[in-house]
Amino acid sequence: MFARRPAILAGLLIALGSHGSLAQDPASVPKPTIRVAVEGAYPPFNFIDANNELQGFEVELLKSVCDAMKATCELVPHPWDGIVKGLLNGEYDAVMSSLEITERRQKRIAFSDPYYRIPAVFIGSKETAPGETTPAAMAGKKIGTIERTDHEAYLKTFYKDSEIVLFAKPEEANLDLLVGRVDAVFADELLLSKFLESREGACCHILGDAPAEPAYKREAYGIGLRKEDESLREQFNWAIAQVKADGTYDRIRAKYFSFDIK
Repeated sequence: MFARRPAILAGLLIALGSHGSLAQDPASVPKPTIRVAVEGAYPPFNFIDANNELQGFEVELLKSVCDAMKATCELVPHPWDGIVKGLLNGEYDAVMSSLEITERRQKRIAFSDPYYRIPAVFIGSKETAPGETTPAAMAGKKIGTIERTDHEAYLKTFYKDSEIVLFAKPEEANLDLLVGRVDAVFADELLLSKFLESREGACCHILGDAPAEPAYKREAYGIGLRKEDESLREQFNWAIAQVKADGTYDRIRAKYFSFDIK
């Protein structure tokens, strides 16, 4: 009986050791269970449907990522307040709920590679043809944006020959564009696309993306993890890259957004 114990121990060590290599060969290990917190109150990224089930872009993407990792993912609904604290307290293994990668958060937790970014665009009246949106092309124009945002900082840094008009709310900026008090509004494409799809937004269209030079640093969102869970972070990174490469990501994205968010 006792002669078998070394062999059993060796088998356990091999099984445990293989967990760390999942990022390279996900099919070679038993299917683990990973508990992932999702807020469920930020459509279309995540929301709770009429059947009280989590749905949305992030939920579908998470399922595909977990399939790629050969893992079972258990979704844990959690309010936004305290969602990082719950991760640090061990209530779940990860957070996939539009958690922006910021320097402040990176002091507390680790992040996977970004799984989505929101591009920034300029919108203007349909009387203005789409075209160049470089600082030179927008010189002398009144550009509206939301105060205390990355968009304000970007415009004030690079669009010094334009008049930057600040607003407390996006609705206020869009209204001034509608009545012609500003020539353009600069903000994230997700926010502005909702306006363009509305009845009021029929006045306007996208003039152009933020130019390649000077580049706008897009907000990036990743899966939040505890810093000590490096192996799990590598697994998620491998799987995110996999679903992007095989077309799964774009198929899911197209159901929720008309523009690229990679």
